[in-house]
Amino acid sequence: MPTNRLPQRLIDELALVPHPEGGFYRETYRDPARIKRVTDGAERSASTTIYYLLCDGAYSAWHRIQSDEGWHFYAGDVLIVHVLTPDGAMVTHRLGNPLCQPGTVFQAVVPAGCWFAAERAAGASGYALAGCTVAPGFEFSEFELADRAEVARLASSNPAHAALITRLGKV
Repeated sequence: MPTNRLPQRLIDELALVPHPEGGFYRETYRDPARIKRVTDGAERSASTTIYYLLCDGAYSAWHRIQSDEGWHFYAGDVLIVHVLTPDGAMVTHRLGNPLCQPGTVFQAVVPAGCWFAAERAAGASGYALAGCTVAPGFEFSEFELADRAEVARLASSNPAHAALITRLGKV
């Protein structure tokens, strides 16, 4: 549990639970409309949304899903989302409030099928609260958390980013 009282209040007030990738979350919406995903015809909710909280050194370990995921900054410290593209490029999004956290944006999108991880930048708040919207909707059956072997493979295949990939490996 968090050592800072504010993240604990958020966990309590928002009814967050531990996420397998690290941090805390709660699904807040699952669209009742069902659609077929264009890429494979799988039937899914049209969209889903969650709260997502990182605090106390927790990070979101490398994982990927089969839908686009929009990240939305709500409060706290800058949240850094690292995306490893299929061609081996590393795209880093800095989520925050650009009015008081220069170089940040309120929203960013992780494309379907890309490996990605997130971490909180050091800051006074000790937490970062975001929301994630997945469309077509998120299903845990499509959630792939990189195990140690996959982290090693990703690091070996992307030597320019090996230290970051290893550091944010499986929790």
